Amino acid sequence: MPIISILTLMLTAATPDPDNPRQTIQHLADSLHAEIGVAFHDLETGKSFNFNERLMLHAASTMKVPVMIEVFRQAEAGAFKLDDSLLVKNEFKSIVDGSLYSMDFGEDSDETMYNKIGTRMTIRQLVEQMITVSSNLATNLLIDLVNAKNVMATLHSLGIKNMQVLRGVEDGKAYERGLNNRTDAYDLMLTLKSIVENKAASPASCHEMLEVLKRQRFRENIPAGLPAGTIIANKTGHITNIAHDAAIVFPAHRRPYILTVLTHKINEHRLAAQIIARISKSIWQHFIETR
Repeated sequence: MPIISILTLMLTAATPDPDNPRQTIQHLADSLHAEIGVAFHDLETGKSFNFNERLMLHAASTMKVPVMIEVFRQAEAGAFKLDDSLLVKNEFKSIVDGSLYSMDFGEDSDETMYNKIGTRMTIRQLVEQMITVSSNLATNLLIDLVNAKNVMATLHSLGIKNMQVLRGVEDGKAYERGLNNRTDAYDLMLTLKSIVENKAASPASCHEMLEVLKRQRFRENIPAGLPAGTIIANKTGHITNIAHDAAIVFPAHRRPYILTVLTHKINEHRLAAQIIARISKSIWQHFIETR
């Protein structure tokens, strides 16, 4: 059965209140036998909504947001300038034993970076590639620069205790030992909240990070459930059976809200995107349209 037909069947099946976010999410999770975690916080009203918000999952590319925060913080501290350049290489050390591994461009959402190997790019350019097109190669170059342990220390200093950024992408030996980057929906929400509230770094740096997130090119998840023209700053992440989106949403004439949706055990990426968009729409209808 086509994916759109599966989704239509799920969304038209009887539920006690189809516009109630909790009932909508539970219905979707039950229908798909999936795990879903959601965290919502509205900076305008102070209202929050959580569903399995402490469900820990592989973070996929959402871990690139705290890496960006650490880059900006170290630049502010004088460790380097964002316009300094780095050599683009495809050779990284495993956190397990220091052995070398290389990235597979076929597994990367941004193949263009691999044409840059042997040249230099500014740190600011690498941040742009890491966030807007989710370049794994750019991510590993930046993690080498700032060190994952420093990313973790910064998260802890912001009161974000559960999110784990242990390593770069495609460290196979670490993966085999269960040493993975992980998060729950609540801590991912807190990470975005620290940016929009100017706590992650200086107001100027937080503003620049928001602008980078607004240039995100993957818009099929949370943004797809929102009215046309809504301004969104978001970061997606997906690997096999994992699909996430984390967004700061800017409705007109009010303060923004933060929404994070994590999903696990949905095999089709397009279906997962449609599920996340449906949850986004339900949150909007319940908390924004009816307030």
